[in-house]
Amino acid sequence: MIQPKVPIALEGWPFIAFFAFLTLVTAILGNVPGALVFLILTCFVLWFFRDPERFVPFEDDAVVSPADGKVIIIKEVEDERFTGLKAQKISIFMNVFNVHVNRIPIAGKVEKIVYKPGKFYNASSTKAELENEYCASLLTTSSGKKIAVVQISGLIARRVVCWLEPGDKLRTGERIGLIRFGSRVDIYLPLDADLKVEVGDMVRGGESLLARLS
Repeated sequence: MIQPKVPIALEGWPFIAFFAFLTLVTAILGNVPGALVFLILTCFVLWFFRDPERFVPFEDDAVVSPADGKVIIIKEVEDERFTGLKAQKISIFMNVFNVHVNRIPIAGKVEKIVYKPGKFYNASSTKAELENEYCASLLTTSSGKKIAVVQISGLIARRVVCWLEPGDKLRTGERIGLIRFGSRVDIYLPLDADLKVEVGDMVRGGESLLARLS
């Protein structure tokens, strides 16, 4: 049996090293309370950037969650910005304690990456999806379905990181990037997708089943 591993996302190491250095310096200077505070911050950043392995359901029609967190919105929309179609939108809110590495929800080819700088409203608000910084990955499945995965910055998040490039061919559950320090991921699915989640559900990136495509 393959044993799960808990690696650390590469983008986290500068932060971890910075707080670990401050912990060491304050400890050497004899500032015990300060060293304790920086040690706690080091542990928090180390925990925040964790990147655990996930057991992905490799079924052709399965759409898995692109992120860890809570489902806060499910609704039909006229998606003019990304897929250009009517779609079912699922929004997943990630708090600072969730894993923040994002994953591709279903196998397919990346057609386009759209990045837009913006503001930093609370990620659970309506303003966030329209005005916050975001990076959208537009995907076409092997059956020709169009899906959009949109990483959106939040009130605390200040950086959306996307590792994808147009033309990439991905398997379900592969890592696509991360968002630093609290954020949200929206996924736009075809209208005929059979949804398997409800508002309020807690989901795990790469594992939880969001929907099945017809």
